[in-house]
Amino acid sequence: MKSNTIKQKWANNEAVLGVISNSADPTVAELCGWSGLDFYMIDGEHSPVTTSEVQNIVRACESAGTVPLARIRSNDSKLILQFIDAGIMGVMMPGIMNAQDVENFVKAMKYPPMGERGLGPARAWDYGFGKMTQADYVKFANEQTLVLPMIEDIRALENLPDMCKVPGIDGFIIGPRDLAMSMGFMDGPAHDEVKDVITQIFKIVLEAGLVIGTVAATGDQAKLLIEKGALFCLNSVQGLIKTSASEFMKGKM
Repeated sequence: MKSNTIKQKWANNEAVLGVISNSADPTVAELCGWSGLDFYMIDGEHSPVTTSEVQNIVRACESAGTVPLARIRSNDSKLILQFIDAGIMGVMMPGIMNAQDVENFVKAMKYPPMGERGLGPARAWDYGFGKMTQADYVKFANEQTLVLPMIEDIRALENLPDMCKVPGIDGFIIGPRDLAMSMGFMDGPAHDEVKDVITQIFKIVLEAGLVIGTVAATGDQAKLLIEKGALFCLNSVQGLIKTSASEFMKGKM
């Protein structure tokens, strides 16, 4: 298992920027890594990416120097295990509603005594052939894996203070579109009511000493979010392509 450079940057209060991708092609991950992005997140929720494809995407990330992360479709310990055994260094989990959900998530992500992750001679442990002893690897893996529950539903807001108290989490990621829809706004999060809730989430999470992150469509948006305290901003691969293509097509005007 590699050292998690995201954790190193957060220790220095440095924000990280990356993308979420629905592509199963490792070349896309490799290109994103070589472009300088801090992380590449596999979308295991809204894409056809299978667990058998994950390790090759992870290899591409490692070769290009970007941290491999994943959004996994459900808080299923065995499914989570397949992703992190393949070398995923952090998981963003949708559908989190309360402290019990967070506790279950942590248990799946961490080896004992922090959690209940099962140990096998998988890729994350160099198939058991590496220089680390089992005890050293277990401790190292628990230190390096990122646990990032998502806040996507207004009903989770009242439980957020208790969720922040669960040991083992690194921070929370806001899903603004789903959050807005849970509040009755089907056209997106550009409403004052949604913005006010996002501000509340920022305040609760930051006061708990945890990382807060969310979506940024542009560099300017990322800068504003970082100024508010965010240390994790993600765009989508398709969003970056659309923005770059639109800028490039201005040459025809």
